[in-house]
Amino acid sequence: MSQVLLIEDDPSLLAALRSVLEAEGYQVVHATRGDDGLNRALNGTFDAILTDLRLPGLGGLEVVRRLHEQKPLLPILLMTAHGTTETAIQATKLGAYDYLLKPFEMEELLDLLGKAVSSGQLAARAVDLGEAAPGNDAIVGRSKSMQAVYKELGRIAARPVSVLIRGETGTGKELIARAIFQHSDRSKLPFIAVNCAAIPETLLESELFGHERGAFTGAVERRIGRFEQAHNGTLFLDEIGEMGASTQAKLLRVLQERVIQRLGGRETLPVDVRIIAATHVNLEAAIQNREFREDLFYRLNQVTISLPPLRDRLDDLAVLVPHFLAKHGNILGISSPTILADAWEVLRAHSWPGNIRELENVIRLALLRHRGHPVTADSLRDLVVAAPRNRPPEVVGVAGLVAEEIAGAQRGEWTDVHQRVLELVEKELFSQAISVAGGNQAKASRWLGVSRVTMREKLRHFGLKAAMDDSSASVEPPTI
Repeated sequence: MSQVLLIEDDPSLLAALRSVLEAEGYQVVHATRGDDGLNRALNGTFDAILTDLRLPGLGGLEVVRRLHEQKPLLPILLMTAHGTTETAIQATKLGAYDYLLKPFEMEELLDLLGKAVSSGQLAARAVDLGEAAPGNDAIVGRSKSMQAVYKELGRIAARPVSVLIRGETGTGKELIARAIFQHSDRSKLPFIAVNCAAIPETLLESELFGHERGAFTGAVERRIGRFEQAHNGTLFLDEIGEMGASTQAKLLRVLQERVIQRLGGRETLPVDVRIIAATHVNLEAAIQNREFREDLFYRLNQVTISLPPLRDRLDDLAVLVPHFLAKHGNILGISSPTILADAWEVLRAHSWPGNIRELENVIRLALLRHRGHPVTADSLRDLVVAAPRNRPPEVVGVAGLVAEEIAGAQRGEWTDVHQRVLELVEKELFSQAISVAGGNQAKASRWLGVSRVTMREKLRHFGLKAAMDDSSASVEPPTI
């Protein structure tokens, strides 16, 4: 459960905010004075801070400044009236994650707070190289190709260069970006991630560079962009190959001149940001097709880290499979999940078009099917059936599941395929949602569009844990 510190001196607003946040699954600690709030934030463990601007004891702006100096990765949201927009922007420059202009809708608050919590957890959650420590993510692999990746990461992490991470979908590019950040000399400064493919081109420029009031329809107030938020820190541009021509041109200018201009504005603002970009696209081919700027490519490509596909590092199955068994066995409440020896040959024979992500999905679905029994070769054969080229690798597991259930009905083993498939898919749906939400039932239920009562009932029905704990799983793989 995410813990939020709420600093607000208005009793009615404090009560309303606390009620909404707690209903959404947040654990709320509150303070009514700025100095008391600062002390609580410095001495406690919180996922985000939500503070008013005008406070007794110590103003919100000073709270932001002092807290950011001591805990730079802790996201701070500032609440302020329309008349103090400039002050709010100053607070963001001092380290606030973002700000809310009063009056605001509670949905706006929840959306922004959810992004802030996710951003803070993303930056703060350690990425281990080789094997995972409890509570950490890990780049798992002992093959020669992965050892080369570790060495390159160590050589360039602390150097002031832009990094381009290349690799197929599902190879772990985001984990590499976070590892570079955490081993850099900017590791105590902001880490802002932007998925260029997930934001419409018409909004991406505003997301990156900010906008002035009236810059476009709906721009009712000035907003700062991710570059300003990442000032002195690191900006991770995921799926850079999906960026449109207009945004590419503006990004190139930023990299060349180290200044930005908000949409609709004339003021140039200096920024000091380290860029880490990632792509699964063949940028050289995109350049030939006039879909990507060659000059931008060379600006981003000061150092390249190329991640090998799983089919070229099958030796790493021996560490990846136990890692995912432990991770998802714990989430699903399965003690010491195991895989039979003959199943390893099935894993080795597959081409893994979805790479590490597909492997993780296969292991998760196998555990869902077997409910604590050892994973067999027969079940894996259906799960790793080759997918058509135009089908995303994530769909393979669902297609294999349906095929297996219908085949079982043909053999006369059961007659309730519809209910069986719905049950398995629904369990997977709720399992993934509560896992990604970090155990926050309110957040997961909002994503799925179900009530919190339904969420609780489904978690209880499927025996899923609302919060994730780390535990180990035992497996004895054959030599690979």
